[in-house]
Amino acid sequence: MIGPAIGVDIGGTFTKFVALDEDGRVLHRCRIPTDDTAASQLPEDVRREIDAMEVRLGVASAIGLACPGLVRPEGDAVHWMKGRLDVLEGLDWTQALDRPDPVRVINDAQAALAGECAIGAGRGCRDVVMLTIGTGVGGAIMCDGRLLRGHVGRAGHLGHITVQAPGPKDIVNTPGSLEDAIGNCTIAARSGGRFTSTADLVAAHLDGDDEATHVWETSVRLLGAGIASIVNAVDPSRVILGGGIASHAGETLLRPLRQWMDEYEWRPCGTGVEIVIAELGEDAGALGAAVHAREHRA
Repeated sequence: MIGPAIGVDIGGTFTKFVALDEDGRVLHRCRIPTDDTAASQLPEDVRREIDAMEVRLGVASAIGLACPGLVRPEGDAVHWMKGRLDVLEGLDWTQALDRPDPVRVINDAQAALAGECAIGAGRGCRDVVMLTIGTGVGGAIMCDGRLLRGHVGRAGHLGHITVQAPGPKDIVNTPGSLEDAIGNCTIAARSGGRFTSTADLVAAHLDGDDEATHVWETSVRLLGAGIASIVNAVDPSRVILGGGIASHAGETLLRPLRQWMDEYEWRPCGTGVEIVIAELGEDAGALGAAVHAREHRA
């Protein structure tokens, strides 16, 4: 009997775990807090949790790990991760977890897209774009059934495209980026200090607050311009919107966004790209890491 595929998703607040059987059914899921003040202990915490899962479910047939940053071409470590967890840069997870077979490392947004295409909102699609809209804006691209990595792993960082120029530079020096246009990281600046979360902004918009409505509609318009540009570049059949902002706003985001796509999108065949909300929620990265590991196991 083939053991489960285990996926791990290291986030800034929680590290999430899932185990899948060969048919893609979830056998187990759990999470532990991610303590950025003691990130050097995280590999041991992950190892302990995997050991406990194997006692319950049997020895894993494959292990995948998703995390922010740029993954080395060998797929065994992150070679660029600036921010709260940069202590994990360069860590060989196969050695850290003392595994006999390679631990497959993947960018977290790419993992989320892999999960959605396997068992979520991207089922049946081979050309898909995903945007994760939360504190920032992440992204991933699948073309002809393959995740795009690019030369150094930057492919799919769609939050760092320009939608307003000239504009202030974002964290990777992109002027007027999509991330800064709609990410929660700039909500205070965009609202003149009135709001500290996009959830509060959307609630005020739904309550008829004209100023909140202006800020929200401006952000959605810029998102539409960004998606239209992405569609022209990679021609997906579907765009999946994930992350906390997208899942919370739902139709409050989709309705105006589709109106802007009616205005901005190039539709040479008469049919616009399908835009949907992600289905897998906060477990998408862990599920995708397990799927990725299962597909690439030795």
